[in-house]
Amino acid sequence: MAKQYVIGIDIGGSTTKIVGFDEEKKLVAPMFVHAEDQLTSIYGAFGKFTAENSIDLSQIKKIMLTGVGATYITSPLYNIPCDTLVEFPCVGRGGLYLSGLDEAIVVSMGTGTAIVRASSDGKFEYLGGTGVGGGTLIGLSKKLLGTDNIANIVELAEQGDISKVDLRVCDITRNDIHPGLSPDLTASNFGKVSDLATPSDIALGLLNMIYESVAMTAAFAARRYGIKDIVLTGNMTTLPQAKQVFENMNNLFEMNYIIPENSRFGTVIGAALALV
Repeated sequence: MAKQYVIGIDIGGSTTKIVGFDEEKKLVAPMFVHAEDQLTSIYGAFGKFTAENSIDLSQIKKIMLTGVGATYITSPLYNIPCDTLVEFPCVGRGGLYLSGLDEAIVVSMGTGTAIVRASSDGKFEYLGGTGVGGGTLIGLSKKLLGTDNIANIVELAEQGDISKVDLRVCDITRNDIHPGLSPDLTASNFGKVSDLATPSDIALGLLNMIYESVAMTAAFAARRYGIKDIVLTGNMTTLPQAKQVFENMNNLFEMNYIIPENSRFGTVIGAALALV
């Protein structure tokens, strides 16, 4: 008998992500596609995924849908049964799977940012979030840098000097303002923008502001529940500057920020696992 699969699809505003699990709970290589509209993105992702992994439609047991665009699917895809899932439990479930943890604060960094408390007993609590995320980066970059292309923004930021943009604690005092507070801690994002700041400096400042804002919001949530592990997922975690900023935050706040392998696909993995 041919191997059976459960497919997960996460339909966002501009991208669609898709994964599969076989009957042995083995993850099929995830992928994503960009498209101008959700329906095109859904069918494009599904066709590409099944073709590249040699999966016949008869082998698909069910499709698990999540994300803001899931409402566009109102009938079975290719006569395959579909379930639509609330996104936040998928975020938590996927974060635990990717990290191998039994309990964590799971952060989904997409257009905006969502924070979920997750535990392996199946409890997933949405704690809130922030509108700061990838949408912030694209919108501000378009106005300040004249580009909304992520690759261009990242390339610019690689040459940036954060000291030309951000005001740090050591810039405003020679004394310790609190025991254990690092003098390198940001006192104000964009609080020290130099007239000589280059587009590269601005690009790095934007990324730093977004990552630090998310890191602090997640840390407040983690402290409330006495949890040290913060799992970071979503598209924004794949940019090279993310690793550096969150490593710095680990040292500053004694939190364990984790960017796992396949972090971009946390939510869609969580959707597929709801049935698996």
